[in-house]
Amino acid sequence: MSTTTTKRPVRRIRKRRQTPAEYVPPPELLNIISQTLPADYEFEIPKTIWRIQTLKARHVCLQMPEGLLMYATSIGDILKRFSLPSKDDGDSNSDGGLIVSVLGDVTYGACCIGDLDAKALGCDLLVHYGHSCLVPMTTTAVPCLYVFVEIRIDVRHFVECVVASVPVGTRCELMGTIQFRSAVAEAAKLLNSDSEMYGGARPCRIPQAKPLSPGEVLGCTAPTIVESDDSNVETVLLFIADGRFHLEAAMIANPKLRALRYDPYSKVLTEEGYDHDHMKRLRLFAIE
Repeated sequence: MSTTTTKRPVRRIRKRRQTPAEYVPPPELLNIISQTLPADYEFEIPKTIWRIQTLKARHVCLQMPEGLLMYATSIGDILKRFSLPSKDDGDSNSDGGLIVSVLGDVTYGACCIGDLDAKALGCDLLVHYGHSCLVPMTTTAVPCLYVFVEIRIDVRHFVECVVASVPVGTRCELMGTIQFRSAVAEAAKLLNSDSEMYGGARPCRIPQAKPLSPGEVLGCTAPTIVESDDSNVETVLLFIADGRFHLEAAMIANPKLRALRYDPYSKVLTEEGYDHDHMKRLRLFAIE
């Protein structure tokens, strides 16, 4: 009797491209960033400049959601000023300078990558702000750099609000938009800790809907939570965002869960609801 064995597919670990240690941003660049851009927003300017210089790009295209377009011209000016190659690098085109184009079309989400627009403009690099890598960089028409624009918030205040609203032992499912990815991870650790400060742990999990990042929610995609077998344990959906658009995707995917949304700007935790029956009636009417 013979037996056959099948090899399990090798899982490739995708490493996030980081700015190399040998690239040291000049103090003048850091000073201008601190004076021009909001301190709590991470636009990853040094990483973008390094990428431009690595590609020897001459024409860069910036694509942003409407909420970030107000910073486009400032970022463009910074890139033009600090991305120029030095006179000693032997580049004959260094006198031409860097051209920066800003896409003005509405960016609806992570699926709206303007790589074809950038290619039509003759760009060497597209920098897409505010969304995750839903469209693989290996498939874009021009080289693409994703900048999530992570936003630093008061995580401890969020946790304190949850502790005041959710009893000890409650199972928490924590999500948010990509801008608060680091805050979601930090908050989960605090909620899982059996600290006397918080009176005990509230088991917190960060669900994932692949290929999105853990805890990340799009307007069209959200993780579906598996209900607990223990009917005595309540499960609560915690969401960090300044609006309801992405939260509604999570509530549609999890209609039975109680939802609490934390607005990091107003620092208010609110209980949210969604009329699922009304939504279903509207959709049924639309297709009849």
